[in-house]
Amino acid sequence: MKRAASIEALIKRARSDFQNVKKAYEASLHEKHIREDLRVSIKNIFENLRSSLDYMAQDIFEAKCTQTEKSDRLYFPIRFTAMGFKQAIIKDFPGLEQSASDVCAALEKVQPYNDPWLGQFNKLNNHNKHQDLVEQARTELRQVTVSRGGSSVSWGPVVTFGSGCSVIGVQIDPHTQLPIPNNITTTQVTIWVDFRFAENNQPVLPFIEASIKHVKRLFDNLRDIV
Repeated sequence: MKRAASIEALIKRARSDFQNVKKAYEASLHEKHIREDLRVSIKNIFENLRSSLDYMAQDIFEAKCTQTEKSDRLYFPIRFTAMGFKQAIIKDFPGLEQSASDVCAALEKVQPYNDPWLGQFNKLNNHNKHQDLVEQARTELRQVTVSRGGSSVSWGPVVTFGSGCSVIGVQIDPHTQLPIPNNITTTQVTIWVDFRFAENNQPVLPFIEASIKHVKRLFDNLRDIV
């Protein structure tokens, strides 16, 4: 691949930026809002990964579609149906199915109708590029664990107890949804705090990490056959 060095550099930069994002992430959680510099770093990661995909598309065309002139607006194909993907390949990568079916198969494997990640990634990337920095919603999830001896029972916010309910022999206060104070059980309340992308409800850090891995995996698969 002619642009392999550039793609590797973009992925490396995305990884480096991700390390900085993780450091700033905890501070943002504590402050209960996303810092602007963190939002910019997230935006840059997605843009660099999208550029990596488009560089792959350019290399594929130049290596496998030599009989036609390349469009000035050639991007990595992202389609939500098999028919849409087939039409995009015929239009933007003429002859690819015939000359490099393995490359075509690698591209199809990552399409949103086979793997939802690419569609989610593209939506966030487009939002960042054309509207403003993508919003992240802060969420909290409370989990209660009541222990007695070697037994324990846990529940989250979707579970509610009415009057007269008990857990491990201890009555639950319907107002607090916690055991009535006693000396025979131990109650632990854990608050899970996270930021999620408003567009797809995906947790920020895991989705960024997954995006870097997806792009790197596709690059590794293509570089040996393009």
